[in-house]
Amino acid sequence: MLIERCTAASHHGWLELRETLWPQARDVHLAEMELMATNPQRFAAFVAYAGTNEPLGLAEAAIRTDYVNGALSSPVGFLEGLYVVPHARRRGVARALVAEVGRWTRDCGCNELASDTALANAASHAVHRSLGFEETERVVFFRKLV
Repeated sequence: MLIERCTAASHHGWLELRETLWPQARDVHLAEMELMATNPQRFAAFVAYAGTNEPLGLAEAAIRTDYVNGALSSPVGFLEGLYVVPHARRRGVARALVAEVGRWTRDCGCNELASDTALANAASHAVHRSLGFEETERVVFFRKLV
C-alpha cells in the first residue's frame, strides 16, 4: 500500500473518494479541495492506493485552534474525515491513513489528534476505538431561531 499527500485538487482518487464519503455538489468538493491544497499548514488530505494505483481510502485533517471537545491542548489536529472503500476494509488502510495524519499533526506542533462522529454511528465509534482514539464526551447540539 502507498499513501500520498494530496497537493492539488486534481490528485488521483481524491475527488471520487470524497464524493462517496460526503455526497454533495462536485463544485463544492472542488472548492474545498482547492482551499485545502493551498493551505498545507492548516489542512492535509491523504489517499491510500493499492499497488495498482487503485484508490483505497482517504483521510482529511485540519489544525484547529478553536475549542475542540475533549482536547486538552490547542492547537489540535482534527481528523475531519476517514473513508475506506468496502472491499479494502479490515486490511489496515484506515490505520495507515490515521498514522499518516498523526505524523502530520506532530509535524505541525500538536500533541493531540481529535475526531468526532454522529452519536448514532456505532460503526464509526468502533473504528475510532480500534484506531486508538478514546471517547472523551458525548454532546447533543441545540439551536433556536430568534
